[in-house]
Order: sequence, then structure tokens, then C-alpha cells
Amino acid sequence: MKTFFCKLLPPRATFPTDMSPDEAKLMSDHAAYWQDWMARGNVVAFGPVWEDTGAYGIGIVQFDDETGARSFADNDPTIKAGLGFRVEISPMPRGVITP
Repeated sequence: MKTFFCKLLPPRATFPTDMSPDEAKLMSDHAAYWQDWMARGNVVAFGPVWEDTGAYGIGIVQFDDETGARSFADNDPTIKAGLGFRVEISPMPRGVITP
């Protein structure tokens, strides 16, 4: 398995503080999606990051290759909703995951 860093960028900097009820439901679906993959052993960690310039989500995932990581990210409910979320994926060639 190879390790990847995923960064989920919201459609706007103010998203965490002004999301609509439909967007809040979408984020709940997003969390459930990642938790399911965590139970499968592919997601090591994930969660929100808050910075002065805005918030974003991060995840550390393990897949056979970048194609697998990209497929996983592309099937995230936030991406499939087509509302402007984006995922950046970066390989972690020296990623060390401890049990």
C-alpha cells in the first residue's frame, strides 16, 4: 500500500460558518463516507483544519496506487455533489503508519 495526503478544499472560505442545512447534510454524508473507508483500513486519519484564511479537510489514506486514491476521492459525496469542492492528492513516499 502507498500513502497519500488528501486536502479537501471547500467551495468558499466561509463554508464552515455559513453552510446551509443541505450542505450540513452533505458534510455528514462526507464524514460517513470517510468513516466507512476507515473501517476498511484505507483511511488512517481525517478531519477539519482551521486556519486564519479558512478551513479545509485533510486525510491520510492508503491505496495500492494514486489511481485508487483518486477514485476514492472522486467518489466522496462532496465531490460528486458538484458544488465546487476540490480534492488535492499528494503522495507521501515516506509515509509511516503505525498500528
